[in-house]
Amino acid sequence: MRLCHFMTLDFKTHNMNEIKIFCPATIANLSCGFDVLGLCLDNVGDEMVIRKSDKKGIRITKLVGADLPLETEKNVAGVAALAMLEALNSDAGFDIEIYKNIKAGSGIGSSAASSAGAVFGINELLGRPFEIKDLVPFAMQGEKLACGNAHADNVAPALLGGFTLVRSYSPLDIIKIESPSELYATVVHPQIELKTSDARSVLKQTVSLKSAIMQWGNVGGLIAGLYTKDYDLIGRSLHDEIVEPIRSVLIPGFDLIKRTALGNGALGSGISGSGPSIFALSKGEATAKQIAKAMSAVYDEMKLPYEIHVSKVNPDGVRIL
Repeated sequence: MRLCHFMTLDFKTHNMNEIKIFCPATIANLSCGFDVLGLCLDNVGDEMVIRKSDKKGIRITKLVGADLPLETEKNVAGVAALAMLEALNSDAGFDIEIYKNIKAGSGIGSSAASSAGAVFGINELLGRPFEIKDLVPFAMQGEKLACGNAHADNVAPALLGGFTLVRSYSPLDIIKIESPSELYATVVHPQIELKTSDARSVLKQTVSLKSAIMQWGNVGGLIAGLYTKDYDLIGRSLHDEIVEPIRSVLIPGFDLIKRTALGNGALGSGISGSGPSIFALSKGEATAKQIAKAMSAVYDEMKLPYEIHVSKVNPDGVRIL
């Protein structure tokens, strides 16, 4: 019976000529999980309309909300989509409209949302030749264009939803982890742009064994905390020994924002992706909103413009609107 249901759905999407989707923002690294951990946000994201075209290849026909290239080879959505069509050896053609709500350089997966959305939408219109997880390598090509590094810690949660762990890049091995039901994220984005490539350039290529051991313990603790829904363990594990001490100096008021979040009940707080956004995870929506209020007060006092979001963890990733 279930097989029949999926076949009907595939036939339906295969015969659609157009699809409108929501492409979610994401928080990557999650303190201890540099390049391997990420989560999907529920109410922050871009929208995209993808249409079948008689003309072979990919075209970005409209881009609203950001000053980004329309040329296919210079746009992350275009590059990801081309990689997918190449793998299929397909002569299909698609026109893509992108409505950006996630600012580039915000640290909440702007390029990942576009890359993930493009491959998800085209996969649907083609009748799902790929499983969702198999779309990740194509979306990673968009990330490679954006920052010179084909990392999966944003595109994996954007496509799969929940939390994702990249156990290995070679071969690619991604594990999806369901979020504990009361876990909320608060994200504050100070209105400065911090390019991922710049934030990567300050990192050291080697770390001490002592720091590495501490980091491994925290990654293991965070994964265990998510599976056992142990909020205190999640909080104790949200500690970054390696990247945050170096990158945090690039973010105005970082230490004060983090102290404020923890002082208002956050389980943990850290840099979202490569920054400048700062995230806090908390148990319950009321606490998450209280943290948002307290974080806002810090940047109001500093007279620094910002955007703030409170979101549950999105269990599904990119979705059809």
